[in-house]
Amino acid sequence: MSVYDCGSRIDVAVSAAAQAVRRGELVVLPTDTVYGVGADAFSAAAVNRLLTVKGRGREKASPVLVASQADAERLAVISQEARRLMRLWPGALTIVLPARPEIGWDLGETGGTVALRMPADRVALTLLEETGPLAVSSANITGRPPALTVQEAREQLGNAVAVYLDNGPCSGGTPSTIVDGRNLTILRHGAIPDDAIVTAM
Repeated sequence: MSVYDCGSRIDVAVSAAAQAVRRGELVVLPTDTVYGVGADAFSAAAVNRLLTVKGRGREKASPVLVASQADAERLAVISQEARRLMRLWPGALTIVLPARPEIGWDLGETGGTVALRMPADRVALTLLEETGPLAVSSANITGRPPALTVQEAREQLGNAVAVYLDNGPCSGGTPSTIVDGRNLTILRHGAIPDDAIVTAM
């Protein structure tokens, strides 16, 4: 387990995290809401490790963070309505969309969908540009409070994570709003207010 201070050498920190992801290991990264624990979205073994460490089953599939809307387009079938919602990216909005069947990944029991988000966090986006899409969930054991600092994440996840990226306390704290991009239904009320969602639609 290694902890890197992103306030001094973000390039060294991100490089170490990206190497860990390529080895199939887990990393903890800051986002604009809470700290997340991430894995290579295209490695079934790595995603399974993430779900196991979280202490939850495959029935609750992992969301995927992307660095751009172009990345999202490669992973999901996006309607014009869902594309309008993406004007709120980068930000604390997760959009559930039909996954492209040719991807062939295994995120858990998704029902043919994928939950995508582009976080408004410099460290997270820099890492995503290095690694490509990451399966990411909040950096906590299921049923316990989300981690707002690296220390809180370490206390819960410990040596199960290879690299921790420390960028200080997360400024958000409220989980992302989740919207079903197929029927534009709000599935979870979160950091993006409902009226902002309605306006974007």
